Amino acid sequence: MKHIPNILTGIRLVGGVLMFLFLAAAAGGVPFISESLTPESQFALERWALIAFVLACITDFFDGWLARRLNAVSVWGTILDPIGDKILICGAILGLAALGPQPQAAIPFAVILFREFAVSALREGAAPKGVKIPVTMLAKWKTTLQMVAIFAELLTGSWAAWGLPSDPDVLGNATTVAHGLLWLAAAVTFWTGADYWHKAHVAIGDN
Repeated sequence: MKHIPNILTGIRLVGGVLMFLFLAAAAGGVPFISESLTPESQFALERWALIAFVLACITDFFDGWLARRLNAVSVWGTILDPIGDKILICGAILGLAALGPQPQAAIPFAVILFREFAVSALREGAAPKGVKIPVTMLAKWKTTLQMVAIFAELLTGSWAAWGLPSDPDVLGNATTVAHGLLWLAAAVTFWTGADYWHKAHVAIGDN
């Protein structure tokens, strides 16, 4: 039973990779698959990408909850959990970018990507100096907000694949909501990144 949280984290890692591959294949970027890509198969790949994303997000809640419930918090789980989150979020952003130009999403996508890589590098650089940068509650909510926003972007990006209303006004309103959530997620992401940077600078000093 105590291995279940790590198994769920592993599923999220695999799910993030598969989701990206589904999106890349739908965009025509995967050899062999792209050669026989039809509109129907493209729609199917987009649907599978969204399904993989949702299932991976669900594991993000249950692995931590079960680890605490079963008293099964482990070193591997602590290491792999944030890696799984970053693979899922960054993979979705890169996959959405592969599907086509998204000028309104470019800046928030960039903010999220830059922050995730910068904080990871900051932690890696601070660790040899014995400086630990704990995850804050706001950072946990940041991840949840990112997942909700990217779900909305994936849904609007695969709107036709789900057979949703083709009325331009309906899709337009849904896209506006998705972009609004994305900008909010980017703002919170930037704030948490700046907070981590400040805490690391205080802990390390001018050394």
